[in-house]
Amino acid sequence: MTPNASGAPGTPDAPGAPLRVALVGYGLAGSVFHAPLISATGGLALDTVVTSNEERRAEARAAYPGVRFAAAADELWERADELDLVVVATPNKTHVPLATAALKAGLPVVVDKPVAGTAAEARGLAALAQERGLLLSVFQNRRWDNDFRTLAGLIDDGELGEVQRFESRFERWRPRPKGGWRESGDPEEIGGLLYDLGSHVVDQALVLFGPAVRVYAESDVRRPGAAADDDTFIAITHANGVRSHLYVSATTAQLGPRFRVLGSKAGYVKYGLDPQEAALREGLRPVAGEPWGEEAQESWGRLGSGESPLSGGGAPVRTLPGDYPAYYAAVAAAVRGAGDNPVTALQAAAALDVLEAARRSAREGVTVTLPGTPADEEHTVR
Repeated sequence: MTPNASGAPGTPDAPGAPLRVALVGYGLAGSVFHAPLISATGGLALDTVVTSNEERRAEARAAYPGVRFAAAADELWERADELDLVVVATPNKTHVPLATAALKAGLPVVVDKPVAGTAAEARGLAALAQERGLLLSVFQNRRWDNDFRTLAGLIDDGELGEVQRFESRFERWRPRPKGGWRESGDPEEIGGLLYDLGSHVVDQALVLFGPAVRVYAESDVRRPGAAADDDTFIAITHANGVRSHLYVSATTAQLGPRFRVLGSKAGYVKYGLDPQEAALREGLRPVAGEPWGEEAQESWGRLGSGESPLSGGGAPVRTLPGDYPAYYAAVAAAVRGAGDNPVTALQAAAALDVLEAARRSAREGVTVTLPGTPADEEHTVR
């Protein structure tokens, strides 16, 4: 039997053997998010990292002894029978061609968000995956943020009553651009905050409140030397009447609440970001049975009515632990046919419909009405 990257003998055909994962890209997404979560997930083994950068190879080799390397993704397709899952964590413009190649090679795929530059491309990938009978999942990890999990529970339990308005902010204070493809003004790069952080806040809004029917947006390039949007507001009217007001910004000198959710019975206000990304950046790793994604009591949100949370109004609500590991656990189960795809490409396409409408709205100064949703379209509706 052939040893895999974790050092455990076996092949994926053997009972209990881990699925062999190839990770394409070892930049921020690959090294901070995907590799640690893959290696921490029972039933998965990080087999191959695709990067030609020698410094990144050295970092991966030190973190994951025994991992193999490939200089280009094409090398994976030549030995597809040695792999069970491909994870695409590369620049946005490469997502569609790499996912297409992996599916055509007969391999299930996880693609970092945004899965594509357009909803049409996302639906094309979904159709290819269905045709091949393969998993295609999108890494929307912030469905497993601590504050989002907590808010979803409050809504399900009726603590807010009928939700009327959802305010979500993903704001940063970065007055000087860092450069790189994420801040490129070239449309082919699919950069800017609308498609970066906007992919998260729009996805969360659709998960909580269902399909969008109208979209209005304002998008600006604020920082000297910046080439892509760095301060964007999106307003969504959902089919059920809820209005989502979403803010993504790199120019926020004073941060607003992460969530402010207003209902007919009460409101929920939560400040601060989920701690999982910071922990992963610091080199911490989730371990089964040990605390992960917890935050201190002083960071808990507050639930109530008629008073400001900043003055102590409302009751503190314990924040549920964040759970990024749950995403890859669900992927492993889905690949084995033992569970559902945690984030489908059709769900990602619905979010891209909103992002495309937002881009048009900001450019033309109009409110965009989305076309009717096909009967077979998938949406996550709570």
